[in-house]
Amino acid sequence: MDFGQFLSYIGSGTVLTVGVTLIALPSGLLIGTLLALVYVYGGKVAARAMNLYSTIFRGIPPIVLLFILFFVVTKGVNLSAFWAGSLSLGIVSSAYQMEIVRGALLSVSGDQLMAARAVGLSRLQAIRYVVLPQAVRLAIPPWSNEAAIVIKDSSLVYALGVPEILRRAQLIGASSQKYLLAYLSAAVIYFLLVSLTTHLLNNLEQKLSIPSNP
Repeated sequence: MDFGQFLSYIGSGTVLTVGVTLIALPSGLLIGTLLALVYVYGGKVAARAMNLYSTIFRGIPPIVLLFILFFVVTKGVNLSAFWAGSLSLGIVSSAYQMEIVRGALLSVSGDQLMAARAVGLSRLQAIRYVVLPQAVRLAIPPWSNEAAIVIKDSSLVYALGVPEILRRAQLIGASSQKYLLAYLSAAVIYFLLVSLTTHLLNNLEQKLSIPSNP
């Protein structure tokens, strides 16, 4: 088998890799955003709880958390390894995305929240319509890094038996005994996925950026 055949076989797992990413990244963003709002606006007790959540999930290797969450998520629920693995990765990513959104929220001046309240908006409305839109713009650069990390971490679901890129590279490498070619093919595909995602998010950042005064 030549390099093109390896790419074709391993590349067929790209659909699953992209699928895992498209589940894990948005679910992590949703959970992370909610937790970040609690962290910033929920008071001292909530902040301590969120800090503990962040410390635990960022201090344990993702593969360990994946196995723990996999058996928790699938317990009593009929979920496939693909869905359980994807959701588990989303939960792992939520701790990192919480810190990203938290940093963006804190970067928005508190005076704007006070000004919004002064014109009659409730606290919730002020956060939703004034603070969050600005925080989203500020969060895109670090969030693009997390997107790249989630794409690469999607390879961890191979340990659950999901036939994504890395799993297919492992299988064809074992059958052909051409491990270098197999894993090099996987590396090329991951590199292309990360590069494309980074490019798209950079374009989004430019479109959402607020033009500076001349």
